[in-house]
Amino acid sequence: MTKAFSRPALICNDKSGSFDPAISDAIAAACRDAGAPLAATFVLPDADIPTADDLRQQGIDLLLVWTGDGTINAAARKAAGWDGALLPLPGGTLNLLSKQLHRDRPAPAILIDALAGKGRRRPIPTVKSADGEAFITVVAGPATRWAEVRETMRQDGLIEASRAAPDALDAMLNAPGVRVAGSARDYPAVILTPTAQGIIADGILTEGTADVLRHGLAWLGGDFRDGPSERIADAETILLESAAAISLEYDGELGETPSPARFSVAMSAVDFLATV
Repeated sequence: MTKAFSRPALICNDKSGSFDPAISDAIAAACRDAGAPLAATFVLPDADIPTADDLRQQGIDLLLVWTGDGTINAAARKAAGWDGALLPLPGGTLNLLSKQLHRDRPAPAILIDALAGKGRRRPIPTVKSADGEAFITVVAGPATRWAEVRETMRQDGLIEASRAAPDALDAMLNAPGVRVAGSARDYPAVILTPTAQGIIADGILTEGTADVLRHGLAWLGGDFRDGPSERIADAETILLESAAAISLEYDGELGETPSPARFSVAMSAVDFLATV
């Protein structure tokens, strides 16, 4: 059980394809019904994501982040050092962190439990590098091009996505792969997952047409971690190498880093609220 929260604030994005005014109203109503009306609302993309100082100055003790995983990542990093708690709510495409902390439940139901004191607050394991931090996964390697196809499909539709898919397929099959240092095998992507014990490294497999198809479907329509893979390593620090610059995806946000790249397990600098 957690102590009661009295001054929640909301981050949302009214230009997102997942934005639903009815859910927004239900979130505000849940706060009012719990005797803790929203003290502030930060509506992206016009508003800025609040910093730890912003939250302290407004006396916010619970930050509701009803967005996709990438924005939750940005909000958590900006809130580093703040003494409140962050509550991720499902407001994006995959909602992986929300599912991890609350299972697959609607945002208002999660919030009602949290405001009723049924949540548990704690820092969560993360994967950190010189370039960024992930609260769910880092995906490293040329197969991250599928994330661009997924975003194209979300914004522009299936036809435009189908035009980008051949390039993603070619990169996954032919671009220089990524390997864990000390391993002889290269992979189209290595998935790094933070745990309380360390980082789990899984290499995705593309050994036949069926594997490639399953990965394409997993990236476009569901959890990209559902494609065929194998465990490579489990350690507090993972060093990745490649013959080319390493493409990265931190919780859905794309980037790139020179090879080699070092990743270490850490703990988030802000508390998260889990309801399961």
